[in-house]
Amino acid sequence: MAMPSASKRPGTPTIAYNGMIAPLAGYGLRGAIWYQGEHNSSRAAQYRTLFPAMIEQWRTDFHNPDMPFLFVQLSNYDVPTSIGKPIWAELREAQLMTWQKVKRTGMAVSIDVGDKTNIHPTQKEPVGKRLAASALNNVYGMKIPYSGPLYKSMKVESNLAILTFDFVYDGFMNDEELKSFTICGADHQFVSAKAVIKNNQLVISSDSVAKPVAVRYGWSNWTDANLKNKAGFPATPFRTDDFPMITPNQK
Repeated sequence: MAMPSASKRPGTPTIAYNGMIAPLAGYGLRGAIWYQGEHNSSRAAQYRTLFPAMIEQWRTDFHNPDMPFLFVQLSNYDVPTSIGKPIWAELREAQLMTWQKVKRTGMAVSIDVGDKTNIHPTQKEPVGKRLAASALNNVYGMKIPYSGPLYKSMKVESNLAILTFDFVYDGFMNDEELKSFTICGADHQFVSAKAVIKNNQLVISSDSVAKPVAVRYGWSNWTDANLKNKAGFPATPFRTDDFPMITPNQK
């Protein structure tokens, strides 16, 4: 069987939109849930612009400028073509920035339910419950926990980086050693770090970093990141720095 021409393949710009979204534009839409981003990971920096633009376009098309738009952050996956290149971490950051900057959006973190060898992880129930919690809180006005810890600020005291978070609620879950934290000094060379919970903050340190400059958490395609609050919601991977990315020149 002959392959379809490039202009008709699903990945071609406008094909999926014109075939699946545009025909619905005349109908009323209460809200949207979006689960995508894998294919854009090699152009994660571009996604910072594309994703918010798509949300605003849908709101325009459906004549609903305040339409709730919920989405799932990329899960855990050991991208075989990008070993050592955290392009999925950069895409997760683009999704996080969308949640933080675009009104009436919500993000479900799924970093803890990924599959190292399957780009489409099968644990969907936790993701559905997190999306439901976001909708119940932000759309239907029920004041319930709906997010994992979200990095807010960092201060340095001696060789310690002290991190403050939003959405801690009743505290961090503390029944196991925290993993996937790294720290660097002025040389920007990240090394594994120890994370300790103290007064609803995290204290990050490494014997090899005398004066911390930046901290990262879960900053890789596949990660054993396990930070959660007591409500059971996982923290989004994050970085405290704005060092150069891998993907800005990829179009």
